[in-house]
Amino acid sequence: MRSNDSPSAPYPRPQMVRQEWSSLDGWWEFAFDDGDHGLAQRWFDGRTLPERILVPFPYQSQASGIGSREIHEIMWYSRGFALPEDWDSGALLLHFGAVDYRADVWVNGRVAGRNRGGHVPFSFDIAPYLRPGSNRVTLRVEDRQDPYQPRGKQSASGTPVRIYYYCTSGIWQNVWLEPVAPLRIDHLRVLEAHPDGRLALAVQVHGPAGEWEAELDVLESPDCARLVTGTRSTSNGASLELRLQIPDPKAWSPASPHLYGLRVRLLRRGELVDTVESYAGLRSIELKDGQFHLNGKRCFLLMALDQGYWPDTLLAAPSDDALREDVAWAKRFGFNGVRKHQKIEHERWLYWCDRLGLMVWEEMPNARSWSEASEEHLEAEWLRAVMRDANHPSIVAWVPVVESFGFPELVRHPHQHDFLERMVARTRLVDTTRPVIDNDGWQHTDVTDICTIHDYSHPVEKLLERYAGTLQTGLPPDATWVKGRRLFLEGTQYRGQPIVFSEVGGYLLVPEGPERRRDRLYDQYGNVRNEDELAQRYRTLMEGLASLPFLAGLCYTQLTDVEHEQNGLLSAQRVPRLPPEQLADLHRRLWPDG
Repeated sequence: MRSNDSPSAPYPRPQMVRQEWSSLDGWWEFAFDDGDHGLAQRWFDGRTLPERILVPFPYQSQASGIGSREIHEIMWYSRGFALPEDWDSGALLLHFGAVDYRADVWVNGRVAGRNRGGHVPFSFDIAPYLRPGSNRVTLRVEDRQDPYQPRGKQSASGTPVRIYYYCTSGIWQNVWLEPVAPLRIDHLRVLEAHPDGRLALAVQVHGPAGEWEAELDVLESPDCARLVTGTRSTSNGASLELRLQIPDPKAWSPASPHLYGLRVRLLRRGELVDTVESYAGLRSIELKDGQFHLNGKRCFLLMALDQGYWPDTLLAAPSDDALREDVAWAKRFGFNGVRKHQKIEHERWLYWCDRLGLMVWEEMPNARSWSEASEEHLEAEWLRAVMRDANHPSIVAWVPVVESFGFPELVRHPHQHDFLERMVARTRLVDTTRPVIDNDGWQHTDVTDICTIHDYSHPVEKLLERYAGTLQTGLPPDATWVKGRRLFLEGTQYRGQPIVFSEVGGYLLVPEGPERRRDRLYDQYGNVRNEDELAQRYRTLMEGLASLPFLAGLCYTQLTDVEHEQNGLLSAQRVPRLPPEQLADLHRRLWPDG
């Protein structure tokens, strides 16, 4: 493995690994272009940019070396690179994990490609633009303060307010080079990975339809070369399907997150042209009798809301260790899942959820205003995210829209209602194996697989009173906690789906004394003055929720503090406010099937 700036850095794309690669993370030249002069002045044509930035951290972060919180909508990046002498594979992929929001890329002054979408990866074959010796890559990035682009919790004004935070602009995930064959594996898709040992894998070929062969080896684990079983498939098209039966299969679950290593070789006319490594977890998801079932057994979803935000790096992860540690904290507190809120997280985080055993609800960052273009941008980027992440066994639900973000006229405009249903249908076309939540929190349509409710009623007695009727009839209330907003849109109704409180709790720590100005905190949740009061309120809440037998799961708000939302079980610096083992013991006592 090669990585010129970070020798110990892991390969950024864990579900499709090749052994040769080179990181382009590190110091890049950088410039703001507030006057939009760069194109006319041909900054892409070898110009040296005046500042320096540490990639992959956004310019708003302290870790980037710039740390400016001012709004700059256009920025440029550039750096030189040289290729190892033994790289001569015919094609060279330049990968970007995520660049927010629009990116144009030049290599040696020639256009290599462009991308729109701030949360998903993209790559180009830059071999045609290379020259002997030193080469240069340049990016022009636009991140407009546009409420119509998918932006998640990034404030459209650029300034934190209420539940919106500083922006994460430009490159914010890894950049790397990868030598590949012109004819190669383009995509792997796990079609089936059942606890009974059935495994099916689709191999998409980058190349013309023709006579291809693929070999699949299943290994005891991703880190072990011991062969479990293997198979071969032949195709005359541009895709192949491999199926086999794993003997004595071991299922994946949060309690026992067993993973099998996969090694796929692509051959043409008997000649090996490409090899990639991946992994799979055997598990099944079912919704029946109003409950969630994992591997054929009822499993209570006990989740924490996780926004994936760090004080010094914002949405960019400080390191792979930081991604792993957030997963480990959720496990220590006794949660079996997290709802990643308004963010498509780095794929290495999903790897650690797979590896350590943590279920995930994946959620698309939404826009803040509606237009026909905003719908198209949201749908296109969301489907790319689902394609990227569909192989991860940890993901157990898809969430394209939350709290009607970007769809403020759902009640009055049927086309916005129709779009929610279309997003569910399009998601199911990509992945039929997981439930889809149409609009997490409220204003559901007929097609949502799970009835999710956000409820911050305090005290607990008030919350329980709201659902007294549900205990008698099994039907959730028509109106929700927030402003009497309907749980289901007009013309639709609850049809027996599992009910999950997908946001609940959220106790805001407002300590006595002058150290924190209360007017800077988001004062929408129940307030506590110290950790002892937090522990008592948390225990009372969880005991109350455990008394509701119709609940299939819950998601506590939230795992960590974020900006002025000081309601985390961890501080923003990842210091626990409550002893993790005490919460884990409480969770095990209340939900032994969690």
